[in-house]
Amino acid sequence: MQTTRRSSRLLTTAPAVLALGALFVLPAPAAVHKGADFMTPETTGVLNLEPGECFTDPEYSPAAGEEVVLYTACDQHAHNQSYGFVHADDGPYDRAALAAFGWNSCERGFVHYWPGDAGAGLDYYPILPTAETWADGDRDVMCVVYDPRGELTGSLLPRA
Repeated sequence: MQTTRRSSRLLTTAPAVLALGALFVLPAPAAVHKGADFMTPETTGVLNLEPGECFTDPEYSPAAGEEVVLYTACDQHAHNQSYGFVHADDGPYDRAALAAFGWNSCERGFVHYWPGDAGAGLDYYPILPTAETWADGDRDVMCVVYDPRGELTGSLLPRA
């Protein structure tokens, strides 16, 4: 009789244990989509980056008192990798035209480096000059590739 009780108690507590276990299952992180306003050349650290280098997403630094990005090895907590720079023509600052130029130029580079299925699961965005950096002579748009699902596990650039 006790065996029956134990098994019936086990059967009645099993759903509760399974439900409790479900509370500790972490959902997959949501995909992140970055746009032309994700960061600017005014974000500390961006101007130090060269093509092919990896870096973190902007994060507030108490020491700096502002958002910063850090150069990092592509397999060491990197979120982004620069894959090129394009130079915009001189003229008055026009955010909409500059954004269109940046997206079109970066798309051409993206399709070049990751044609067809090679780019599946990856995304890109431009880092555009701001009105302030434009006034200082900045005409460069940085093209950046990233994995919307999380950190990079190495360089995303194809080996030559």
